Amino acid sequence: VLLIILIILVVFFIGIFIYHRVMLNKEKTLISEPLGTMVEVDGGEMCVYTEGNGDHTIVFMSGYGTPSPILDFKPLYSRLSDDFRIVVVEKFGYGFSDETDMPRDIDTMLEQTRKAVAEANIEGKFILCPHSASGFEAIYWAQKYSDEIEGIAFLDAAMPGYHEESGYSIFLDELMQFIMNTGLGRLIPVEAHPYAYNTDDLSDEEKAQFKALLFARRGSETMIHEAEWCKKNTETISGNAVPDVPMLFFTSKQMASVMFPSAPEKYLTLPERYTGREVENVLLDCGHYIHVEEPDIIAEEIQDFVEELHTD
Repeated sequence: VLLIILIILVVFFIGIFIYHRVMLNKEKTLISEPLGTMVEVDGGEMCVYTEGNGDHTIVFMSGYGTPSPILDFKPLYSRLSDDFRIVVVEKFGYGFSDETDMPRDIDTMLEQTRKAVAEANIEGKFILCPHSASGFEAIYWAQKYSDEIEGIAFLDAAMPGYHEESGYSIFLDELMQFIMNTGLGRLIPVEAHPYAYNTDDLSDEEKAQFKALLFARRGSETMIHEAEWCKKNTETISGNAVPDVPMLFFTSKQMASVMFPSAPEKYLTLPERYTGREVENVLLDCGHYIHVEEPDIIAEEIQDFVEELHTD
């Protein structure tokens, strides 16, 4: 009986894997044309998306593992592009950008983001809008090049203390990589993921592209290498002073008990504890992908934030 069960499982896994590979090949046509501009950076190509023509430029920086930053940020930037120039930079290993074997230390990633923006002929000071792990990169950008930054709007973003107190482990990322690369991820409905795929902001064609990118990108080696550098990158940022730039924080109430289960209030006050001062911290009763769940509130707050930058 055990042998029969084992044979059935082996056949099942082989079947899932073959189906996954066939679908990856079929889905290539959906993502053959990048949604943004491809620019050469460090021997590879990164994708940069732009929209709108406002006086201020908002640079969106995606969280770890987001398969399609350009599409995932659409619910938010579509509400801002009438008044701002929108930029979405897809790091190596994400969206339409290439894979890379270059180190994923914070210095390398930041310089690649800056090069991509420059190669796309985007100039001027920026309002950074990082989600999740990109909070580290945004902070480091402001620490090193504060003259390039107008302000930072953190979308439930990482900062010193974020991973240390949560007991972050790379094991879950490696498990997700295994699930996605073996095809087991196709057993999970796309709707079960927290991405913009679940919104009406994406067309049917864009949803098909998002789904294709999810299976093509979520298990990439580049992403895993980025996760491996997480602790070191946090230490690099923590060793520098808090950047002296205007900041606006959006914090997910629901993530508080997930990240800091023994003391959720410490998650909600992380922005104040990191900066050492009173800050504008908008608490939202939603999940981690706050730009997907509460784009109207966030867009309005960002509008007010930018207006205040020029009235103080």
